[in-house]
Amino acid sequence: MNTSRLAAMILAIAALTAAAATAATPEVHPAASGAAALPGDSVYQLNAKLTDQEGRDFTLTQKRGQPVLVGMFYTSCEFVCPMLVEALRNTEAKLSAQERAKLSVLLITIDPARDTVAVLKRTAQQRTLDPAHWTLARSDAATTRKLAAVLGLQYRALSNGDFNHSTDLILLDADGRVAGRTAQLTGVDPTFLKQVKAAAQ
Repeated sequence: MNTSRLAAMILAIAALTAAAATAATPEVHPAASGAAALPGDSVYQLNAKLTDQEGRDFTLTQKRGQPVLVGMFYTSCEFVCPMLVEALRNTEAKLSAQERAKLSVLLITIDPARDTVAVLKRTAQQRTLDPAHWTLARSDAATTRKLAAVLGLQYRALSNGDFNHSTDLILLDADGRVAGRTAQLTGVDPTFLKQVKAAAQ
């Protein structure tokens, strides 16, 4: 997906989200609190609400300020999703301690109906994912679909409870722009690793 199409999609989804939330208490946009305005192609234009594996609510824009590795998965997946997690681990392992300290990992479930907070926490513990750097998150079904759209990912539920889904690993820069992407789940993609290292400088 090219940058102009991504920016247009992000702005359209953000506008729809804002329109649907007019009856709710307005959220403080980062620019309103003195922060610089978000770039037009920032994924953070969709200020989605999520809940992490500890039950803490947060918004997508709270990830602003550091590079983030993002993937979408579901915990009952037995093959591809474990490979996705390992690909993220392998990429992280190639970074220096200083680079890892500047980077966070965000895994968003595409199966919020079954992936409760308790399930996400158990998964993080079973896979020994460092909670200081790894966030497993869930949202409502509609927001999850919007997140997938702005990230350029697709998924489809199957009749047996499994999902067909994209397995790309995505690098967001400090302002939430897509700075890198790879579909390689075995070993470490050298081009993607170089992009991650550059973002973590």
